[in-house]
Amino acid sequence: MSLRKTLTALSRPPSPISAVNLEAAEPSRSSQITFRPRKLRRVSLDDLNPSPTTITASPLSSKSTVDIALRHLLISDELLGGVISAHNTPPVFESTSTPFLSLARSILYQQLATKAAKCIYDRFISLFPGGESGVLPESVISVSAVDLRKIGVSGRKASYLHDLAGKYKSGELSDEMILEMSDGELTDRLTSVKGIGVWTVHMFMIFSLHRPDVLPVGDLGVRKGVKDLYGLKNLPGPLQMEQLCEKWRPFRSVGSWYMWRLIESNKTSNTKLSK
Repeated sequence: MSLRKTLTALSRPPSPISAVNLEAAEPSRSSQITFRPRKLRRVSLDDLNPSPTTITASPLSSKSTVDIALRHLLISDELLGGVISAHNTPPVFESTSTPFLSLARSILYQQLATKAAKCIYDRFISLFPGGESGVLPESVISVSAVDLRKIGVSGRKASYLHDLAGKYKSGELSDEMILEMSDGELTDRLTSVKGIGVWTVHMFMIFSLHRPDVLPVGDLGVRKGVKDLYGLKNLPGPLQMEQLCEKWRPFRSVGSWYMWRLIESNKTSNTKLSK
């Protein structure tokens, strides 16, 4: 499919259900968490001064940060700029759940269709007084694997939830620590939790922590988007992804968001052509 046709399709209103909109599908949160500004590395947009500069950027939950990201991406990558210009709706990152609750939810949703996962998640939340606000490490530990299996949680996922809660209880992890860690430190620490891999960490950093510069090199949708955007014959691997998307820094999370939108548009256009 040509990029021109893709951009035309992107100009239409987006589908109300998005495969990447992981947090938008969540129930409303009863607790909120404050995200602090983070120092990022940004490549200067001035060609006469290409040396990196250090900036202080708010998370993507800040509209001003998203606006800055869009301006940067429009200038730094002409092809991506075309996708951004054709898309009517800018990205929105609105999750208000605590890190612990987001991670527990990620575990519960793994390898399940959205409808089935939400059903199990709702049953899980009902186990705790106060609903989502009652999902705390100590309360999760107090729920036995047997009781978790009764609501549809597999034995393996029950062990994952208990391992996550145990690491919080032991002090190896905390919401405060997670907010302060660098992306690399966070990846190392969270992947030590049973059942949490790099892809889950990347999604967590983008949609729960709203970190601006995350490139999920293992995500199939983002890889397909990069392939289509640059007209590649094959899906790019991690190294090629890093090289091709380097120009998006320090807003690779936003660039990735548009790759998901690009793939959604391609699917919609192909469906219409097949009818």
